Parts: sequence; C-alpha cells; structure tokens
Amino acid sequence: MKRTEHRETEWIFPFVEYSPENTDKKLPLVIQLHGAGERGNGSEEELSKVDIHGFSNIMEDGEYECIFIMPQCPKTTFWAARVESIHKFIDSIIEKYNVDEDKVYLTGLSMGGFGTWNVAMDNPKRFAAIAPVCGGGMAWNAGVLKMPVWMFHGENDGVVSPTNSDEIAKKLESIGADYKYTKVPDVAHDVWKVAYTKELLEWLLSKKR
Repeated sequence: MKRTEHRETEWIFPFVEYSPENTDKKLPLVIQLHGAGERGNGSEEELSKVDIHGFSNIMEDGEYECIFIMPQCPKTTFWAARVESIHKFIDSIIEKYNVDEDKVYLTGLSMGGFGTWNVAMDNPKRFAAIAPVCGGGMAWNAGVLKMPVWMFHGENDGVVSPTNSDEIAKKLESIGADYKYTKVPDVAHDVWKVAYTKELLEWLLSKKR
C-alpha cells in the first residue's frame, strides 16, 4: 500500500492515508481513530504517531482493496467532542476520493473507541460496519445501531473498564443486534495488539450498507 501524509489546510484534520498503488474503481473506505497518546498538530514528527497502533501494522506489508485513513486529533480536544467535524471530514474524503459509499467503515482504539461509538450513534445509517476497541459510550443509546459491530476489550483493562463494553454488549444483545464481542482474558488496555488483524479488516470489508 502507498503511504501518504496530508496536512493541507483544506482538510479538517491532518491524516495518514494508505491506498493501493493503482486503481480506477470505487473502493471501500476505512477510517481509524487513534487513542489519546497519539494526538498532535499534524507536523511530520507528530503525524507519524497515528501509525503506532492499529491497522497500519498490516497496511505497511500488504496490498488491500481499500482506502485507509487515519486522521489526527488536536492535543486540546478528543474524538467524542468532534463528532460533527469527523462527519464533515468523512464527507470531504468521499468527495475527493473514489469511495464506494455503501462500504464505509469506522474503527478506533481507546479514545478512538469512544469516538467510534459516538460517531456511529450520531449517524447510524452512514457505516456498513464498525469495530470499537477498548472504548465505551452511551449504552442506553446503542439501540440506534443497525450496522454489524465487532467490539474488543481486554478483561484486565485498568484504563478503560471493560464494563463500558459489557454494558453496550448487553444492550445490543437485548435488541438482537448483529454484533460480536471479543473480551480477551489476561490482556490489559493494549487489546489493540490482538484486535487489529487481517481477520478484522477482512470482516469489515465483507460488510455492505
């Protein structure tokens, strides 16, 4: 996959893009929201932080039929506070790239896991599937989610309690939602090391709105 950094003023957030070298067809779009430790100002040094965790560990070594985008959140805020901006950012990506709008996916870890829940609940018709990792959100509102969900949490997470995911899973179960919950034993907050695999990416890309 070709890696490109974007910090042009036209974008709401600076971001790192991975995309196939050559393609002229509409492609699925995967948006990944990073954790609190990867926030920055979009400079060359700071933007590289978004590559530390998540799907970039497989994007660097493989070729996938998708556009993979990792925006960077400013240090002064957090993803759950930027829901409207994230939607506008996705709109701008769709406008500028050749995106299959029936195959748009959202994932995120820790702070980005919270962001994933919040953004998906705000516009549940937008995404073909979501994959929140060690996050949490408004469990009472999870009934609005109509897309497939694969959620992850470490059983020994001392930073974001797994009860956050437990409560959402309980709500999704009660409404008969299409979801999977992988709660990993003997793993703490860094469950992203287990979650972000080729299997998860292929699961996302198999879903269509």
